[in-house]
Amino acid sequence: MRNFRSLLLLFVGSFVLLACGGSSTPPSIGTVTPSTPVGIFSEVREPSSGGMLQGITAGPDGNLWATDGSDNKIWRISTSGAIAEFLLPTPNGDPIGVTAGPDGNLWFTELGANKIGRISPSGTITEFPLSTPNSGLGRITKGPDGNLWFTEGNANKIGRISPSGTVVEFSLPSPKSLPVWITTGPDGNLWFTELGTNTIGRISPSGTIVEFPLPTPSALLYEITAGPDGYLWFTERSTSRIGRISTAGAIAEFLLPESSYPIGITAGPDGNLWFTEGQSSKIGRISPSGTISQFVPPGHPGPDMITAGPDGNLWFTESSNVAIGRITSGK
Repeated sequence: MRNFRSLLLLFVGSFVLLACGGSSTPPSIGTVTPSTPVGIFSEVREPSSGGMLQGITAGPDGNLWATDGSDNKIWRISTSGAIAEFLLPTPNGDPIGVTAGPDGNLWFTELGANKIGRISPSGTITEFPLSTPNSGLGRITKGPDGNLWFTEGNANKIGRISPSGTVVEFSLPSPKSLPVWITTGPDGNLWFTELGTNTIGRISPSGTIVEFPLPTPSALLYEITAGPDGYLWFTERSTSRIGRISTAGAIAEFLLPESSYPIGITAGPDGNLWFTEGQSSKIGRISPSGTISQFVPPGHPGPDMITAGPDGNLWFTESSNVAIGRITSGK
């Protein structure tokens, strides 16, 4: 459980004024251009919190929502920077993933409590326990079928929960797959990463599973997201690459210019993909054709999760401080 949890933990920090860029050329597919500021970095912080932010998403209410695992809270952050915190009813719930649901609420996973949580925009929390013990809950996403879908790393399953709380679980064909991240694809299926088997998985709403092995060994697959180009995009932490997979399973990989260990990735409002580089303390941007730019939030290392906000900016967490960061996309 401890080793699996260490793969899930995502942290927070801060960021400040102008973005500055890097401009070296990677040795393979991706091309790098000198980065110019596309906007400004700014910071939202809760001084009283000593928590550990682990997930972030845009809510249906025009706010950002984040999970604070060590403080056992859900955060709501307005685009102007006002923070509200909601304590979970179950002690040591350890919330991890969070997503906007089809019902106007936010849904999240509780790794410590082995529950799926639901919180209304006003802060009312409901919890749904899983029947599979110690399932190793990871990420959660809104599905194309009106349900929520989530990963169970320890149980080697993909789970589905209806807005009313009915849970169905699907076992993966490969043992010790360790599924963690999951997203809805443009083809009406769910796509997920498998840390244990170095594989991208696809599951239909009815539960049919197909797996696509990565050509690069030991990539340490992390987050996956649907891109603006009809592909799925994902991060390879140990090989410092950004990957792309078609809905038919064709994979391309783009090597970053240094060992930056990318973690989070999201589709931006500008038609590009944006990602975090925790080791090199940068925010990266990659176009659908593979052009890479990098931006440095000076003095504030460790960006982790990232999402497109309701205000047209990118919002992200950092590991060095309990804070949320924002960078304008330039759109």
